[in-house]
Amino acid sequence: MSSTPAATAVALTKTYGRAAAAVHALRGVDATFERGALTAIMGPSGSGKSTLLHLLAGLDTATSGRVLLGETDLTALPDAELTVLRRQRLGFVFQQFNLLPVLTAEQNIVLPTELGGRRAAPLDREWLDLLVDVLRLRDRLGHRPGELSGGQQQRVAIARALITRPELVLADEPTGNLDSRSGAEVLDFLRRSVRELGRTVVMVTHDPVAASYADRVVLLADGALAGEVTDPTPEAVTSALEALRTSLPAAGVR
Repeated sequence: MSSTPAATAVALTKTYGRAAAAVHALRGVDATFERGALTAIMGPSGSGKSTLLHLLAGLDTATSGRVLLGETDLTALPDAELTVLRRQRLGFVFQQFNLLPVLTAEQNIVLPTELGGRRAAPLDREWLDLLVDVLRLRDRLGHRPGELSGGQQQRVAIARALITRPELVLADEPTGNLDSRSGAEVLDFLRRSVRELGRTVVMVTHDPVAASYADRVVLLADGALAGEVTDPTPEAVTSALEALRTSLPAAGVR
């Protein structure tokens, strides 16, 4: 496995609006996201979590600074090349699932391998079978999204995100629309995708329990890096977030 981080933010800033109306969503963030790990991004509302995730995904443009995927500078790529990179090297899991309702679960999963015509990634049937078995979807492949529970739909979305073997999977509040049991199941599958399938996942969440599934929690406050929690537990994450809100130091944050 390469020693180069899966993704790196270098002096990353993002400002919306101008002059008196300017909103500084990110203020010079430097962060690395290691390969073969599940990293959670957390912080108070408005801290810049989703902005950072969108910049790492190439879904938004930085005001200044750089975003690296491996050794590739996303901020230097023209739009056409960035579109191809997102399709081939990134996977996405969203709160809303974003499955196509007219397609079966299997058709939704393999869709990324069919986009892009001749440039599409070939479908690896052995990898598909492994994903289906790990995510326990074998008996749901012929069902459309409307025939699946929320947890099953999110597992389909995870399989879709992993089908092209992306270098990095970006998950934005992946359990936000799920009950606690389904959410725990989805988080377990994300962790298994890292530990058993060799993937790298960066996840934005507001939930300390969800963050406890991660190997590391990166903390943001007011658009700036505010520390991290290693070997997170729900209690340690809750304490760290409370410390951010009250501007007091807390054990476990550094």
